Amino acid sequence: MSAETPSAPQPAAVRFDPVALERLRELDPDGRHGVMQRVMTAFETSLARMLVQLQAERSGGSAAVVSSVAHTLKSSSASVGATVLSQACADIERRLRAGEPGSLDDDVERLLRAGEDALAAVRAMLRP
Repeated sequence: MSAETPSAPQPAAVRFDPVALERLRELDPDGRHGVMQRVMTAFETSLARMLVQLQAERSGGSAAVVSSVAHTLKSSSASVGATVLSQACADIERRLRAGEPGSLDDDVERLLRAGEDALAAVRAMLRP
């Protein structure tokens, strides 16, 4: 494993999908270009920004905003292997777009928990 590849132990609650991480490593096998570091740093920045946006949606937030955040995070979290977050986003986005009953406050809390866990894990990977 190259020196630039984030590889520190991840928090027990969150494990990034090793297959997704390996696909990222394949983009820069020897690590010379710092692709893994750059991708994970970009994910960290985006996720932190989205969590702030979700915080604002607590207690009476907008279903459209929560759905938009879930949509944005769904694919980015899947691409880096944050599967728990990606699945939560997919479930919530699907339910909100379908207009199915549920609690928006619960959705926000679920996304915040999964997002904060993923953020802690990616930070541990980037800053061993």
